[in-house]
Amino acid sequence: MEDRRIVKTKRSLKSALISMLAKEDFEHISITELCRRAEISRITFYSHYNDKYALLDDIFNDMLQVGTEDYYRRQKENNPAGKLAAGYVNMLDAILKIYYDRFDFFQHTNPEKNPYLASRLYSIVLETVEMHTMHVKKKLPLKYSPKKIAGFVCFGMFGFVNEAHEENTPLDQIREEARVLLKDVIKSGILTEHQ
Repeated sequence: MEDRRIVKTKRSLKSALISMLAKEDFEHISITELCRRAEISRITFYSHYNDKYALLDDIFNDMLQVGTEDYYRRQKENNPAGKLAAGYVNMLDAILKIYYDRFDFFQHTNPEKNPYLASRLYSIVLETVEMHTMHVKKKLPLKYSPKKIAGFVCFGMFGFVNEAHEENTPLDQIREEARVLLKDVIKSGILTEHQ
C-alpha cells in the first residue's frame, strides 16, 4: 500500500495532466508545466515517473483495474453459467462504463489530436478482449485466432461508438444498441466452429 503523500502526489499529477489535455495535445505537454500545475517539483515528479508516458500509463492502469473489477463483478452477477455472448456483453458494458465515467480523460483519446493516447487505449482494450477470447477458446472451438477476433470486435465497437457520437445518439441508446449488436454478432456463430 502506497503512502498517503505518494497517493496524493500521483493523484495531483494525474489530475493536472487530464486538465491540460483539454487545452493542448499530449505531445506538447511539458513536464515543467505539468509540475507547475500539480504544484510539485520536477524532482518529485521524477521520483515517481520516468516521463510523462509513464504517468499516462499509470492513468490507464488505474482505469484498467477499475474496469477489470467491474467485469468480474458483472460475470459473477449476470453470467454465472459463463455463456459466450453474455461474457462479451459484460466486457463491453465494463469498458463503456469506465469510458463514460471517465470521459473527462477518454474524450482526449482522439487519434488526430492525441495519437499516442488513442493507440494506448486501443492496445489496452484489444489486449483485454484478446485475453477474454483466449479464455473462451478453452471452452469453445473458435474459427479464428483470439487476436483476430479481438481486432474484429474492438475495431467494430470503436467504429460503432464513434459513429454514434457523430450522429449525436444519446448515451443510453449507444450502450443499448452496442450491446444488441455485439450479442447478435456473437450469437450468429460467425466466431465459433459450432454453437
